[in-house]
Amino acid sequence: MAEEYPVTSLDTDALEAVRLLGEHRMPGLVVTDKDGRPHSVLGASQVVRFLVPRYVQDDPALAGVIDEQFADKVAEKLAGHTVRELLPEDRPELAVAEADDTIIEVAAVMARVRCPLVAVVEHDTIIGVITASRLLEHALPR
Repeated sequence: MAEEYPVTSLDTDALEAVRLLGEHRMPGLVVTDKDGRPHSVLGASQVVRFLVPRYVQDDPALAGVIDEQFADKVAEKLAGHTVRELLPEDRPELAVAEADDTIIEVAAVMARVRCPLVAVVEHDTIIGVITASRLLEHALPR
C-alpha cells in the first residue's frame, strides 16, 4: 500500500519544498533528519499558517482588509527560510508505520496522530508513504 512519495529534509529551502507541495497537490511532506530518517511531517496547512500573519490568524475579520497582492508576496516570505523554520516548535508525534503493518495498524496511527501521511519505514529507512486517500482507497470495497 505504501507508494513512492517525495520527501524533504530539515535544511531544504522552504520555497522549494512549498513548490513541491503545491505542484503535486500533496497534503504534506515527510521531513527527514540529516541521516535520512523520518523527523516530522510538514503539512500544507502548516505552510499556510507560516504565511498568514499572526494578527490575521487571531482575528480573521482582518483578512478582508489585506489586498490580493498578499499572494504575490508568498515567495518573498519563504525566501531565505528552511523547512525546519516552517515546522511548529511543539512538533507533533510523527506518524510512522513498519513495512509489515496491517491496514488497521496504519489507520490507527493515522487517526491517533491526526496526520494525513504515514511514513513507512524498514530498518529506520523510509520506503514509502501511505496517504489517507490511499488508505481509504484500499479500505473501501470496489
